[in-house]
Amino acid sequence: MAEVKSDIEIARAAKKKPIQEIGAKIGIPTEHLLPYGHDKAKVSAEFIKSVKGNKDGKLILVTAINPTPAGEGKTTTTVGLGDGLNRIGKKAIICIREASLGPNFGVKGGAAGGGLAQVVPMEDMNLHFTGDFHAITTAHNLLSALIDNHIYWGNELGIDTRRVAWRRVMDMNDRALREIICSLGGVANGYPREAGFDITVASEVMAILCLATDLKDLEKRLGDIIVAYRRDKSPVYARDLKADGAMAVLLKDAMQPNLVQTLENNPAFVHGGPFANIAHGCNSVVATTTALKLADYVVTEAGFGADLGAEKFFDIKCRKAGLKPSAAVIVATVRAMKMNGGIKKEDLGKENIEAVKKGCLNLGRHIENVKQFGVPAVVAINHFTTDTEAEIQAMKDFVKAQGAEAILCKHWAQGSAGIEDLAKKVVEIAESGASQFSPLYPDEMPLFEKVNTIVKRIYRGDEAIADKSIRDQLHAWEQAGYGNLPVCMAKTQYSFSTDPNLRGAPTGHTLPVREVRLSAGAGFVVIICGEVMTMPGLPKAPSSEKIFLNEQGQIEGLF
Repeated sequence: MAEVKSDIEIARAAKKKPIQEIGAKIGIPTEHLLPYGHDKAKVSAEFIKSVKGNKDGKLILVTAINPTPAGEGKTTTTVGLGDGLNRIGKKAIICIREASLGPNFGVKGGAAGGGLAQVVPMEDMNLHFTGDFHAITTAHNLLSALIDNHIYWGNELGIDTRRVAWRRVMDMNDRALREIICSLGGVANGYPREAGFDITVASEVMAILCLATDLKDLEKRLGDIIVAYRRDKSPVYARDLKADGAMAVLLKDAMQPNLVQTLENNPAFVHGGPFANIAHGCNSVVATTTALKLADYVVTEAGFGADLGAEKFFDIKCRKAGLKPSAAVIVATVRAMKMNGGIKKEDLGKENIEAVKKGCLNLGRHIENVKQFGVPAVVAINHFTTDTEAEIQAMKDFVKAQGAEAILCKHWAQGSAGIEDLAKKVVEIAESGASQFSPLYPDEMPLFEKVNTIVKRIYRGDEAIADKSIRDQLHAWEQAGYGNLPVCMAKTQYSFSTDPNLRGAPTGHTLPVREVRLSAGAGFVVIICGEVMTMPGLPKAPSSEKIFLNEQGQIEGLF
C-alpha cells in the first residue's frame, strides 16, 4: 500500500502558479493585485468597486452535521467542490475563512482543507498570512486602550467603570486571561477594574470587518460599537471616544480580500474568520459578493454544523447582504454517523450498519433544517478508506427517504476527479431555480421570540429559558431601537442542545441563556447559552508541541 502523505507534505509539493495568473483567470488585472510574495495577493478596493455592476453568479453553501472527533471535512469538501465545478467547465471561486492561530496551536489544527483538496500556501494561511488578524487585534485593542485612557484623564463621558462592556483580545487560546484585573499599580496606572480577554476571532471588530460592504460602511459600524454604559445606563459609543477613524485606518488593508489558489490552481478568496459560536462564522461579505461578480459559481462554507453555521449564514449574512443561495451541500461521513450512533472513536474502523442508521438521525435533522430556509440540499458523503459499501448504501438510503440525495465524494484522495458527481448535481439544482430562500424569522419579531423560534425550529428544543434580568435587557435594547436585529446564537457546536455530549437528534431539551451582548456595530444580538467560551484554553497536549522547523527550515507538524 502506498504511503499516505500528510496534508503539509502534499501542500509543499504543490505546483503553484504566480498569483497574477490566478487573478487573470477571473479577470483581475495585475495592477489591481497587491502581492504578498509570489503566491498570495490582496484585491484592490478600486477593482471591487469596478465590478459592482456585473451579473451575480450562483452561491452554494457548504455546511455539515454537528462536528465529531471522527472528522467531517467541511473545508476539504468546499475546496474539492470548487475544483470539481472548474473541472466540469464552470467558472468557480472558493470563499473560505482565515485560520485562527489559537486553534492551530491548540486542538483543531489548520483550516485549509486536506489531502488533494487544499488551498495553498497552507503554512502561510495557517500562520500570519497577510496580517489581517493582527490588524483586527490591534484595532480592537486600540479601542480598549482609549477607553481606559479616557477614564484616566477625567472621564468626561461619564463612563461607569463597572459597566465597561469592551474586553481585550488576542489570537491565542489562553484561559489565564479570561478574567483579569487591569490598571493595578497605583495612581499613575489609572483606576483598577475587572476586565478580560476574548480570542480575536470572537471580536466584534472581526464580525464588523466580515459584514461591512466597504471602508465607509466599516467606519460607520466601528463608530456604532457600544463600549460602555453610564450610571443612568445610557450607552457610550466608540465614536464618542473618536476611535472609529483610527480603527478604520488600521483595518484599511485588512478589508481587502486575499486571493490564493487550490492545489489545482483554481482561485480562492480567503478572508475574515469570525467564530461560529460567538459570531456568525462566515467568510467576509466583501469577498463573497466580489466573487459572485467574477464567477458562475461561488462555493462558500459556514462554521461548525448547520444548526450554528448555516442558520447564521442564512439569518445574518444573507439577510444583511441581500444574498440568495441556490443550493446547500451538507457534509457527513460514515465515521461520524457511527459516532452519533453511540460508537467510540477507537471502534469506528469496524463495520456497523445499525450504528450508521441510528446516527443518521443527526444528518436527517440538518437536511430538514436547511429545507426550512427554502434552500434545496444535497448530502456529500466524504469518503474514508474504512467505509464499507453497505455502510455507504445505508446512508444513501436514509437520505433518499428524506427526499434528498447523498453522493459519495473521493476528493481527499483523488482531487476534483473524485467529486465530479457532486459538482454535476449542484449545477443541476442551481440551474433548476428551485431555491426559494427566505430567513427563518422576520426583522420585526421581538428578540426573545427570535431566540425561541431558533430553539424550536432548528434545535427542536421546548423553549429558551432566561432570567428576568436578561429578558429586561433584551426589552431595553428593543426600546432603544435594536429590536429589528437578528440574533446570533452562541452555544456548543457538538450538539443541537447545550450539552456537548448529547449527540444524535435530541428533543424536549431547554436552552438556558447565560448572557446577552449587543453587537451594535456588527448588527446582531449575541445570545450566549450553556457553557460556551469566548476565550478557549489549550488542551493538555496542545498541537504546538508537534510543530517545529526541520533541517531545511520547513515547517513540520502544522496539520
